[in-house]
Amino acid sequence: QVQLVESGGGLVQAGGSLRLSCAASGRTFSRNTMGWFRQAPGKEREFVATIYWSGGRTNYADSVKGRFTISRDNAKNTVYLQMYSLKPEDTAVYYCAAARGFVFPPRTYDYWGQGTQVTVSS
Repeated sequence: QVQLVESGGGLVQAGGSLRLSCAASGRTFSRNTMGWFRQAPGKEREFVATIYWSGGRTNYADSVKGRFTISRDNAKNTVYLQMYSLKPEDTAVYYCAAARGFVFPPRTYDYWGQGTQVTVSS
């Protein structure tokens, strides 16, 4: 079992930066592929970024490539999402997720956090 708690969301002006953190509990964190997703009001949840358990492989949505960076610290059981050049369209609730297994990118995610709100003002 893995429990996930996101933090770091908030209100930022367009062009600004934020770093989201996701703290995980559970002995298997270092073997989980981790991902970030987001859901804007009235829209479906969408994939943002994912990172393999070893940190050696990452994947990003086209909409955030070059602006967002996913990373992880297995010693701290934490995954991060560094967001630069934020745009109003990045406004959403951001969710952290963990996937069991070693398929990359994962087909499904097994554990989800509660989410953290990111609001980008124009």
